[in-house]
Amino acid sequence: MKTKVYSRGVNELTSKRVNEGASKRVKRFSLTRLLVYSFTIFLFSCQDFEEINTDPNNPVETPSNMLFSGTQKKIMDYVYDVWFSGRQSLVYAQYWGQRNYTEEDRYLIRESVNNNYFNTFYSLIASLDRVIELNTNPETAAISSLYGNNDNQIAAAKILKVWLFSIMTDTWGNIPYSEAGKLDKGIYYPEYDDQEKIYEELINELTDAAGLIDESEIAFVGGDRIYSGDASKWKKFANSLKLRLAVHTSKVSGSKWKEQIEEALAGGVFESNGDAAAYHYGSAPEYSYFYEGFFISARNDFSLTRPFIDILKGQRDTLNNKTHPWENVIDPRLAIYTTPRNGEYIGIPYGIPSGDMTAAFRNMAPDLYAAPPVVLNPDFPVPLMTYAEVQFIISEYKGFSKEEYREGVNASIEYWADLDGIKPDKAKTDTYIDAVSQHVNAETVALQKYIDLYMNGMEAWTEIRRTGYPTQLLSPYEISAISAATETAPSKELKFEPLSAAKGLIIARVKYPTNESTLNKPGFDKAVSKLEDRTNNYYTPMFWDKRRTEGLHPANK
Repeated sequence: MKTKVYSRGVNELTSKRVNEGASKRVKRFSLTRLLVYSFTIFLFSCQDFEEINTDPNNPVETPSNMLFSGTQKKIMDYVYDVWFSGRQSLVYAQYWGQRNYTEEDRYLIRESVNNNYFNTFYSLIASLDRVIELNTNPETAAISSLYGNNDNQIAAAKILKVWLFSIMTDTWGNIPYSEAGKLDKGIYYPEYDDQEKIYEELINELTDAAGLIDESEIAFVGGDRIYSGDASKWKKFANSLKLRLAVHTSKVSGSKWKEQIEEALAGGVFESNGDAAAYHYGSAPEYSYFYEGFFISARNDFSLTRPFIDILKGQRDTLNNKTHPWENVIDPRLAIYTTPRNGEYIGIPYGIPSGDMTAAFRNMAPDLYAAPPVVLNPDFPVPLMTYAEVQFIISEYKGFSKEEYREGVNASIEYWADLDGIKPDKAKTDTYIDAVSQHVNAETVALQKYIDLYMNGMEAWTEIRRTGYPTQLLSPYEISAISAATETAPSKELKFEPLSAAKGLIIARVKYPTNESTLNKPGFDKAVSKLEDRTNNYYTPMFWDKRRTEGLHPANK
């Protein structure tokens, strides 16, 4: 069970565990109160934060490294689970499809789930702010320095905060940022900042965080399951994340994104797979929430989709007359990402009505429950950002350079093979890389990045919206499968049928949570007024998403 989130000075739960089926009804508090009063403590009882015991052997305040560790884990538990990832970003990116109830695949989101994640993410932001405060306030900084260099702790908390805020804004668009958590300053209803402004601030935060880090000192003496307190790697993550946010703006910022990438490269980015940012789960009960969603909850809800498996098989989509840039070339990661069924790899139809998802379709698709791949291991290290992604970004920055592209493909294959406990065949890897490198351009770079981003559904969904690739994914009302003929009915085309308007493209954003319309009505109403049609919809694009204004698949130049 996920640890509950408690608020100092508040008697009600501010976050709830999302259960399979109906969610429990809980009272919720306004976002502003949540951000000011919610000092999230995991695995510890509530403490009086105003009285600091100076004895490090008997602290009243939760040590900063333990607060960071608990917050870090809860962020991973909530972002990388079978709800926010499994029923949202992984299905939006068409990696996964649901085997029984396909409503979320078709953009019908459960409001209780949406409200829960919005509130929980802000409570976790508040906890990271608390880590920063503990290391900034002269009354607590000396004690906190026992658990790692103050500036390094501040920097790591800022970097993880930027990472989480980037996910939040790329999910909902404009969100409270600059006025969030300012109840003590009389701001009861924070405005929703424009996403473009949020991006500017996030990139500035990464620059500041990287500059704070003292690489000769440790960041945390314990509890950091991303980098084990290695300050040098946190600095590389800050600069690598700056690359990601900069390239997101490649179509809207003129030459500025390239200048930001140059700054990040000068500061030092990932240099190998050993630098990749991944959260390392441990043994039970500290297991990955992908594992929990399948085997603790005992549910077999997901399989890999036909579009994704066909991409890995090098198979073009004949149902919709689509091409494949390296036809008949089988990806070595196919056997790592999933397991065959009856000796074959056939994906589940994507986005068809639940009533059309027959046992025949389910019985052809990979059974992840019966034959789990590495991504469902209890200790699967969930990926925040890989070295391969960095190489693909640099390739794009250099005009789709072949050298960085090939290095990215090779790094991705080695990274995933290592997770699976195997050593890739160099000759076969080189043959594959040669086959997929005949043409290096916007499409091939985006497609290889998409393949590497498997299980990081949020970033994959962002890249699909930004680049328009892969074209092999299904657009609304394209054919997903052909049903088998029966004695009483002929075969028929089954199409990807969204349940919410998407303007002919895959979902562009998630609607604002309904709770915000009552708890922060001024901010909510102003934010909605900036959306297309002045409605809280799924199709208003992010500021960096230019697919409709510049064609479906604009080149990233």
